[in-house]
Amino acid sequence: MQMLDTAGSFTLGDRSVRRMGYGAMQLAGPHVFGPPRDRDGALAVLREAIAAGVNHVDTSDFYGPHIVNQLIREALAPFPDDLVVVTKVGAVRGQDASWNLAASPDDLRRAVEDNLRNLGLDTLEVVNFRSMLGGGTAGPTEGSIAAPFEALARMREEGMIRHLGVSNVTAAQVAEARAIAPVVCVQNQFNLAHRADDALIDTLAADGIAYVPFFPLGGFSPLQSERLDTVAVGVGATPMQVALAWLLHRSPNILLIPGTSSVGHLRRNLAAASLHLPDDALAALDGIGARCPAD
Repeated sequence: MQMLDTAGSFTLGDRSVRRMGYGAMQLAGPHVFGPPRDRDGALAVLREAIAAGVNHVDTSDFYGPHIVNQLIREALAPFPDDLVVVTKVGAVRGQDASWNLAASPDDLRRAVEDNLRNLGLDTLEVVNFRSMLGGGTAGPTEGSIAAPFEALARMREEGMIRHLGVSNVTAAQVAEARAIAPVVCVQNQFNLAHRADDALIDTLAADGIAYVPFFPLGGFSPLQSERLDTVAVGVGATPMQVALAWLLHRSPNILLIPGTSSVGHLRRNLAAASLHLPDDALAALDGIGARCPAD
């Protein structure tokens, strides 16, 4: 098997990871709920990712719930020494597949314990607090995240967690969290068309903090742009490969975690790590964000 081009690496906590990682959310059933339609296929995707050189996997115990972490353990344990598994807490799933706030100290401790048990780990390498202020589906909402982040910081001091991050947060909330404990990564929505975090990315890069875009390909509304299509034809790649490559070009602290439940799609995503975008292509792609609203 041909290994993916690392497209460089960046520090996540105290570990060096390749900038093209894998997000495991899509391994669950429809709406990130219940078991996968193809369990053997889900296990194959995880094993293929690691075989191709991925050493950063993003997950959460509320994917499924529990099911995705159990798949990761089944497919990959004992984990390779260089593998960094990042999880997130702050929500639970209802029996109707709803996403519900779960940010009390007891909720967060239970979530950390669930992640440890289902992944089969003694310590979680990185835990992101996923803010659900404003319902959690309409993007970051201002408000204090101090209380839940302090609860996670205490678990870090206890040794249950090595490093902390934040997700779906504003720049002010990042600053609030950093005043409580070190933040090693920020996971927010960002892609060619959704560019609200441009300034935050640059601030984090200057401080050596990783930025991990979720919905790098647009999420539930895939990116659509004639300009993107034109650039893709010019460089001999798919539009989605170009969108991923643009993110890698955007800033050295960006770590990608595109998700899929298909081995073929995984290989296409990983191939974007070796895609070079010339200056004229980058200029054309940069203009997409300037022309599109950030919401």
